[in-house]
Amino acid sequence: MSEVSGPPGSYKTIGVQLPNGLHSQATMVAKLDGISLRDACVRGLRTYVEQKQAEPDFKARVAAALADIEREAAEQREAIQSLFGSETQAAAPAAKKTTAAKKAAESSPPTS
Repeated sequence: MSEVSGPPGSYKTIGVQLPNGLHSQATMVAKLDGISLRDACVRGLRTYVEQKQAEPDFKARVAAALADIEREAAEQREAIQSLFGSETQAAAPAAKKTTAAKKAAESSPPTS
């Protein structure tokens, strides 16, 4: 069974340059396992993501990245709203924290 399933649009296509030797080895290993090279790549990426998620500082790094995204979004929102001359409306949405940000912050270990 294919590792990639679902309706069109539920997945992304990427192009990756591999060293010739790695490509040859991966192709052979996938063939021996009876799967496509695409499926072998999907399995490898899933394993990589799972390993990263298991790292002790992962949740804190995710929370920091989310905070950066929210800060940048608030800055852009304020810039756009200022074009309309509405400084008051810009401050209200920027102060709200998303549920995802709150959960990530709550589950991350305290930093010293």
